[in-house]
Amino acid sequence: MKYESQRVAYWFFATSMLLLSLQLVYGFIMAFAHAGYDVLHRVIPFHVARSTHTNLLVMWLLSGFMGAAYFIIPEESGRELYWPKLAYVQLIAFVAVGVTAIVGFHFGWYEGRKFLEIPRPLDYLVVVDVLAFVANIGMTVLKGRRFTTTSMVLLFGLVSAALLYLPGMIPTNHQTVDSYWRWWVVHLWVEGVWELIMGGILSFLLIKLTGVDREVIEKWLYVIVGLTFLSGILGTGHHYYFIGTPGYWKWIGGVFSALEPLAFLGMAIYAISMARRGGRQHPNRLALSWTVGCSIMSFVGAGFLGFAHTLPQVNVYTHGTLVTAMHGHMAFWGAYAMIVLAMVTYSMPLLTGRKVHDAPSAALGFWAANIGMVCMTLAFAVAGVSQVYLERRVGMDFISVQKEIEVHFYGVILAASLFTLGIASFVYNFIRYGLPRGEVEPSTVEALADLAVEPA
Repeated sequence: MKYESQRVAYWFFATSMLLLSLQLVYGFIMAFAHAGYDVLHRVIPFHVARSTHTNLLVMWLLSGFMGAAYFIIPEESGRELYWPKLAYVQLIAFVAVGVTAIVGFHFGWYEGRKFLEIPRPLDYLVVVDVLAFVANIGMTVLKGRRFTTTSMVLLFGLVSAALLYLPGMIPTNHQTVDSYWRWWVVHLWVEGVWELIMGGILSFLLIKLTGVDREVIEKWLYVIVGLTFLSGILGTGHHYYFIGTPGYWKWIGGVFSALEPLAFLGMAIYAISMARRGGRQHPNRLALSWTVGCSIMSFVGAGFLGFAHTLPQVNVYTHGTLVTAMHGHMAFWGAYAMIVLAMVTYSMPLLTGRKVHDAPSAALGFWAANIGMVCMTLAFAVAGVSQVYLERRVGMDFISVQKEIEVHFYGVILAASLFTLGIASFVYNFIRYGLPRGEVEPSTVEALADLAVEPA
């Protein structure tokens, strides 16, 4: 069964597409600056471009998560959104705060805290906006006809993400203490509760796309949640190595960072096994490709590459270098960007009644974006290893090293161009879907999956 209020998800996805496109522009500004062509420095200095690039990433992913939740929760709960109009108000407020923050960066209005640059007055507006979102989702689940593990994990991840934004607002004038709380937000989001959100969305998509029994898929989901909490929380310690905290964090961070890839390995095995086990061929094969691809790429980027440089014996050389950019680009792409794009690919035919995912340009979007990201990661890896050797081992000064590695950013720009072609194809197909229509009938596979849900 489909619900009228699910259409609100379209506007969150449209916002994501716009912000993602804008993020790519700032990525190219930084790449050309690294290659020695910082021609926009007087207008958009590098630090402004970097802050804008990373904050646009967070904004479009959050918009995608919200859209996914507004699509999934009514279907999982068996009822319309509790406050459909509030969802539209909340989106408008979210965009208004985001635009104000981005414009503010260009005029020197930001906090000077990496990844949390948004000015403090806007933090309070973010809290109000997210509370409205969580209240809407929570009341829908509470008043729904049924409770499912998928909806509970998704809701728990969303509520936890909201709560973990608050430590970043704790006032302090001590740099180490400030960094300590800042990582509660940044790390426990991306390597903790965002994984729960990813797991909930992944579970929903696998149920719908594979036809495997809900009970089987949701048992795997419990395993993923357990691994995430076992490793992700204490894995925060790998950010405490060199910021003035006690030495025992090297042991805690090192041991539990080594366990973090298990959660992503579990997700990869989980998705691949469910896709192979599914006996029915869902017509939207591209959505399944994005879904399974997400689990594989997240293991490579967040799991393997994260493990490769978070052990203290390695991180003493690699922290603060382009090795982090190597890990970060593939990790965010695989773990979170791809799951949002998978959700968009799955939901848009149902919202609009148009099967644009069958077009060759849609497949081009998938392959060009993923191959481009793999190549970009390799280019960052070469630049990062060169930087570590020249700066941390040979002892060259920072500026001299940046001049030496400029050549590697030609590779980054070429790979980013291929990636951008893929994203442009994806956005083009998103536009081709058009606006959502009133009622959309579920496919046979989805109807069977719905029947598998037991009433509460």
